[in-house]
Amino acid sequence: MAEHQVDTVVIGAGPGGYHAAIRLGQLGKKVICVDRDEVGGVCLNWGCIPTKALLHVGEIVRQISAAGALGLKVPQPEVEREGVAKFTADVVNANVGGVKALFKSNAVEFLYGEATFESNTKIALKKKDGGSDTIVAEHVIIATGSAPVDVPAWPRDGETIINSDDAVRLARIPKDLLVVGGGVIGLEFATVYARLGAKVLVVEMMPQILTGTDLEIGKTLGRILRKQGIEIMLDTKVERIEKAGKIVHATFNGAGTGGKDETRDFDMVLVAVGRRPVTDHLNLSAAGVALDERGFIPVDQQLRTKVPNVFAVGDVTGAPLLAHRAMKQGVIAAEVISGDRSAAFDPAAVPNAIYTDPEVATVGLSEEEAKAAGHEVRIGKFPLSASGRARTMHESDGLIKVIGDAKNDLLLGVGIVAPHAESLIGEGVIALEMGATLEDVGLSVHPHPTLTEGIMEAAEAAHGKAIHILNPKPRSPIGVG
Repeated sequence: MAEHQVDTVVIGAGPGGYHAAIRLGQLGKKVICVDRDEVGGVCLNWGCIPTKALLHVGEIVRQISAAGALGLKVPQPEVEREGVAKFTADVVNANVGGVKALFKSNAVEFLYGEATFESNTKIALKKKDGGSDTIVAEHVIIATGSAPVDVPAWPRDGETIINSDDAVRLARIPKDLLVVGGGVIGLEFATVYARLGAKVLVVEMMPQILTGTDLEIGKTLGRILRKQGIEIMLDTKVERIEKAGKIVHATFNGAGTGGKDETRDFDMVLVAVGRRPVTDHLNLSAAGVALDERGFIPVDQQLRTKVPNVFAVGDVTGAPLLAHRAMKQGVIAAEVISGDRSAAFDPAAVPNAIYTDPEVATVGLSEEEAKAAGHEVRIGKFPLSASGRARTMHESDGLIKVIGDAKNDLLLGVGIVAPHAESLIGEGVIALEMGATLEDVGLSVHPHPTLTEGIMEAAEAAHGKAIHILNPKPRSPIGVG
């Protein structure tokens, strides 16, 4: 058994953990980062990176299939599952290797093992080889992330009833896939497997997909996915899932079935009903750290728990469960530990990106949230069908929407359904952080022809000034209503 003495131990090597560890190393702190799995956590190994690699493959398949509309004669693509899996694994390995190299160059020591608190300054590490170490640290950062929620009534076997961790491994491409859950994860994998040849049904118990996202944005994506051949049942509940050999009988009831029980057969079911914080192995009580009623760790703006030397970042601190939120929190926690009293996690808005095809990205308030918060809203919309750049890409199905305050013209939110929406949304993030008005966005000169000028046009449309669409009824002057 070895005992390590460090300034900080970071428990978890996912986005929040590795960002914290690297920044601590940059600031001259002696730091150990531990994880029971691989460097990079869920994001690099089973989430963000491999799913986007698979989605890119699917996007290429769709583009090749549509090449005839561009005047190109090419053979229809054949998906070689093993080759796609290798591409995905190569992408993952390159990213994991990159983080390991950054650890080394910033003097971050990485240890494999499961960490358990013995006190708020002492960590027991159970190593993979069966041995154990002890880490004594002045500060601790908890960055253990989240895991898929399993439904006990539908036991996961990793082959016919799977979760997102299984889905990304692409062990096989099903003929008929049921996706339980129309949230981010469910829709991303529905897109992946539909592109690779599966017939996909998404069943969502709520009245809309992407619950919590702007209703119009969600409806726009749903319409496009249905056009692509993905079946979506809303306001419908999965009543039973029963295995019969390699076939699964699934029964649903709700608006999607006309209020009657309907049973269908599938050769794979993906359960994507949410994620839970991973804290069960930490023995948090030994450190004096308590959980809230949903199992998350409460923190302040400097990411401290109620125990002053124990910090928490990322998914374990609650929604939104996003890698980029965890990354920024990890950096802030490291800077606070290093003595920066002004460091705090207080963003004006945290963007969200959904890697369907087309992509969806949002930041700030949805139209529904803005109204619920008491704003008199001013809406501007620009359809992709009016975008010259989108037409040149043969990608004219989508929408850019801005939400503003009708009284002071402040930008409140942006929603995008379009190719590269995950990159386009950056403009909305900066605009919100800088307190921009719709007029500011509309007056800013955007390059042409681009997709991003659609954001300018949407802002102009809010004031009845858009050039490339018929404008809605003119609005009253700013400050009048």
